[in-house]
Amino acid sequence: MSTPALTRLRSATRETVRGLPTTFWWLWTSTLVNRLGSFVVTFLALYLTVDRGFSAAFAGAVASAFGLGGVFGAVAGGVCADRLGRRPTLVAAQGLAALATAAMGLARAPWLIAVLAALLGFTSNAARPAIQAVMADVVPTADRVRAYSLNYWAINIGFAVSAAAAGFIAAHGYLLLFLGDAATTLLCALVVFLRIPETRPALPARPTAAPDNAADTASAVGMGTVLRDAAFMGLVGLTFLIAMVDGLGGTALPIEMGRNGFDAEAYGLVISLNGLLIVLAQIPLTRLTERRSRLLVLVTAALLDGVGFWLTDFAATLWFYALTVVVWTAGEMLRTPANMALVAELSPTHARGRYQGVYSLAWQGASFLAPLAAGAMLTGWGGSSVWSACLVLGLLCSAGYVRLLRGHRQTPEQASGLPAEQASGQAPVNADDPVGAAS
Repeated sequence: MSTPALTRLRSATRETVRGLPTTFWWLWTSTLVNRLGSFVVTFLALYLTVDRGFSAAFAGAVASAFGLGGVFGAVAGGVCADRLGRRPTLVAAQGLAALATAAMGLARAPWLIAVLAALLGFTSNAARPAIQAVMADVVPTADRVRAYSLNYWAINIGFAVSAAAAGFIAAHGYLLLFLGDAATTLLCALVVFLRIPETRPALPARPTAAPDNAADTASAVGMGTVLRDAAFMGLVGLTFLIAMVDGLGGTALPIEMGRNGFDAEAYGLVISLNGLLIVLAQIPLTRLTERRSRLLVLVTAALLDGVGFWLTDFAATLWFYALTVVVWTAGEMLRTPANMALVAELSPTHARGRYQGVYSLAWQGASFLAPLAAGAMLTGWGGSSVWSACLVLGLLCSAGYVRLLRGHRQTPEQASGLPAEQASGQAPVNADDPVGAAS
C-alpha cells in the first residue's frame, strides 16, 4: 500500500474512533468479547442434526423456541432498561444467559434442550435494548451514528472470528462450544458490572400543562403509545419480512450444506465470510451511501437479501456458497445504517428501551417463526422451497419500503440519506440486529 493511501487510512481511522466517551469503549469491548465467543446460536442447527442426530424439523423447533423466548425477552428487557436501569438489566440478563448456555451443552433430553433454548433466547435478547440505550445515553448526538457503526463493526469482528474458530473447535466436541460461549458471556457481564455505570437519564419533571410533544415524556410513553405509532409499526412490519428472509436462510443453510456433504469446518468458513466482509467494507460502504436516497438503499438491500439466499438453490461448491453469502451480506451492509437513521427519526427521546424492545420483536418474531417454517419446508418440500420463499419475501419487502417511504414526510436532508439526528435533532436508536443478521 502506498504512503498516501496509508496516510488516508490512518486519518479516516482517527476520525472514526476519536471523541467517544470511555463508557462507550467499555461497552464496545464487552460486545466484542461476547461476540468472539458466540458459537452456539450459529452452530445450533448443525449440532442438533449432525452431532445429535435429530431431524431438521426438531432443529427448527428448537431454534423457534429460542426465537419465542427472544420475543418476550426483547420487550421485558426494554421495559426493565427504562424502569430499573440499564446496568442491572444487562448484568442479570447476561449472567443468566451464560448459565442457560452451559446447561444446554450438558442437556440430553429433547424437551430440556427446547426449554433451555427458550430461556437462552429470553435472556440474551433482554440485554439488547439495554445495550443500545446505553449507547444513546452516553454518546453525544453528533457522534451516535458513528458509535453505532463501530459497535456493529465489533459485533461482526467477533462473529467472523467465532464462526471460523467454532468449526475447528467443534471437531474436538460441541460441548467446548457451549462452555466457551458461556464463559465469554459471563466475562461480558463482569465488564458491565465493573466498568459501566448506570446511564439511564433522569426522568423529566411532570409538566403542569400539556407538553408540546406528549409522546416525548416518559410518563406519556407506554407500550400502547409505541403500538399505535403507525409509521414506526410499519417499519417493524417490514423489518419482520426481511428478518424472515435472514431466518429462513440462516436455518436452512447449514442443514443444506450438511446434506450436500459439507462438514462444520466448511460451513464455519463460509459463514465467517459474512462477518469478514462487514468488518472490511461496512464503514467505507456507509460513507459511500450516506447521501444516497434512503428509499433506493433500502429497496436495493431487500432485493440483495432475497436474491442472495435464492441463489443458494443453485450452489454445489464451496465457492458458490461463498458467493451467495457475499450477495446477501451486501444487502445487510446497505440496510443497517439506513434503518438506524429511520428508526432514529421515528423514535421519541424518553422511551428508548420500549421502542427498541418493540423493534426487536420483528427480529425475535422471525427468530421464532422462520426456523419452524424452514424445518417444515426442508422436511416436506426440500431446500428449493426455502430459497424461493426468501426471494418472494425480499420482493415484498422492497415494495413495502417504497410504500412506507413515499408516504413518510422527510426533510431534503433526510431524503438524501443523512443521519437522522443531523436532520431532525432527535436522539437515535440503534435499529438493527446485526445477527440477527448473521443469526
